[in-house]
Amino acid sequence: MLAAAVAWGPGKPLSVEEVEVAPPGRLEVRVKVFVTSICHTDLSAWKGENEQQSKFPRILGHEAAGVVESVGDGVEDLAPGDHVVPIFTGECGACAYCASAKTNLCKTYRINPLKSTMVSDGGTRFSVVDGSGVRRPVYHFLNTSTFAEYTVLDAACTVKINSNASLEKMSLLSCCISTGVGAAWNTANVSKGSTVAVFGLGSVGLAVAEGARIRGASRIIGIDIYPEKYTKGKEMGITDFINSMTCGKPVHEVIREMTDGGVDYSFECTGINDVLREAFVSTHDGWGLTVVLGIHATPKMMPLHPMELFDGRRITGCVFGDFKGKSELPELVTSA
Repeated sequence: MLAAAVAWGPGKPLSVEEVEVAPPGRLEVRVKVFVTSICHTDLSAWKGENEQQSKFPRILGHEAAGVVESVGDGVEDLAPGDHVVPIFTGECGACAYCASAKTNLCKTYRINPLKSTMVSDGGTRFSVVDGSGVRRPVYHFLNTSTFAEYTVLDAACTVKINSNASLEKMSLLSCCISTGVGAAWNTANVSKGSTVAVFGLGSVGLAVAEGARIRGASRIIGIDIYPEKYTKGKEMGITDFINSMTCGKPVHEVIREMTDGGVDYSFECTGINDVLREAFVSTHDGWGLTVVLGIHATPKMMPLHPMELFDGRRITGCVFGDFKGKSELPELVTSA
């Protein structure tokens, strides 16, 4: 029996339980988790803010790093002892999506908030004895479930990394760093000398700032309600800071005044609809691009009128920084 933090229901305190972790099935691996971190998406799912992620009991967590303990039938690219990070949107390498340079999604292993079981047989690999003494399944989360000593992953959602890399640092590549840096590099393709606004200076927002800094953005404006985040933000490339609670007018008006009409790129990293609206109208008409990274609670509609797109502003979503996890993440590990 192994320990895991089990979420029994929306908003209920997680409890450390003894769980049974089954051996990996076909095209699966069992991983010993050495490091796991917490992302706001875990918090959102735990609270039940997104009805698509309401399956309980569940083991949350999706940012982690560990070592392969065993592999199931058919796994050829991973072996016991390999250092790995889990990814919530996988790559089979064989479908039309994986073959396309236009997307990092996969037909079979793409991120799916509704998915709470394994691909191979629709079952779970976790079980626990509940308060009435009955053994019951514990559901998976985002292909990962890392709040556990051991987890079972689809091999397509498991990336082998350099064994010399720090597992503590690499855990952040399984979500926030890859998502934020990739949003700047791949999704927006931030250009040298451009202007950028980052709404929300959590880990993803700071990673966006770092990605924009590396790309040579001339001005990177951070927006948050906590001024202390500017201290860390400056280390990651933030050049200006706006406290949206105290700036005295709508943030987009402040940004337009600062940038002669709006920024070239804005990144929404909060999951708040009103903030998404401000991010969109903070961009320059004619060419401004807004990238949505925040996980929004349901049900929500896009806070803009279709006619506003005729001003030349664009908006797009971003999953895992548009990195193809299995084939492209190892190179990012090396460069990191």
